[in-house]
Amino acid sequence: MSATTQDAALGAKRRRPPEEELSLSTLLRELCDAPGETVTVGEIVEHFEERAFGAVLFVFSVPNLLPLPPGSSTVLGAPLVLIAPQVMMGARTPWLPKALRRRTIARTTLAAAFDRLIPPLKRIERVSKPRLSWLFGSVGDRVIGAVCTVLAVILILPIPFGNMLPAAAVGGLSLGLVSRDGIIALAGYALTAVSALVLFLTFSVVVSTLQGLLAAIGIAL
Repeated sequence: MSATTQDAALGAKRRRPPEEELSLSTLLRELCDAPGETVTVGEIVEHFEERAFGAVLFVFSVPNLLPLPPGSSTVLGAPLVLIAPQVMMGARTPWLPKALRRRTIARTTLAAAFDRLIPPLKRIERVSKPRLSWLFGSVGDRVIGAVCTVLAVILILPIPFGNMLPAAAVGGLSLGLVSRDGIIALAGYALTAVSALVLFLTFSVVVSTLQGLLAAIGIAL
C-alpha cells in the first residue's frame, strides 16, 4: 500500500462519525472494500485500532463457519492462538510475530466471507447494547480470553467439521467483548458448552469404535 493510500485511509478514519466508530460491520466493510488484491494479517489488526482484540478474534474465527479454500483454517487460526492468550493475560495491545503479520489473505476471500456475514451482523448491532457489565472488566475479559484460547486450539486441529462450533463460540464471545453486550457473551458461553459436549461425544464414539475394532481382532485395551 502506497503512502498516499495509507494517508487517505487514515484521513477517512479521522473523518468517521462517532456512530460509525461503534460499528464493527462498518469497519469490516471498509476492510473488504479497501484497494489491493491482498491484505496482511498485520493490516487487519491495525485496521481495528483500540478494538483490535475483540474485533480480530471475530474476524479470524467467524469465516470458519463458511466453506473456505483448503488451508484457510490454519491461516485464520494462527492469529487466534496467539491473540486469545494475550486477552487472558490482560495485554493492552495485540502482538504478533513479524512472520505472521506479513502473511497475506486474498481480499476476495475475505470479502466472500464477510459479504455473507455483514448483513446478520448489522441486525445484531441494531439490538445490541452494553449490558450485564459484570461479565466484562479485568476479570471477565480475562475469562473470555482463556475460553477463546482453548477454543482456538481446538479450531486449528484437523477435526472434520470440528471447527464450526468453536468458531461460532469465539465469534459470540469476541462480539460480546467488542460491544460489551453480556447477552451476546452468554450466547458465546452457551456455544462453548455445546462445543465441549459435541467434542466429548465425538471422542467417546471414536474411542468406542477403536475398542470394538481392536476387540474384533483380539486386542484388548
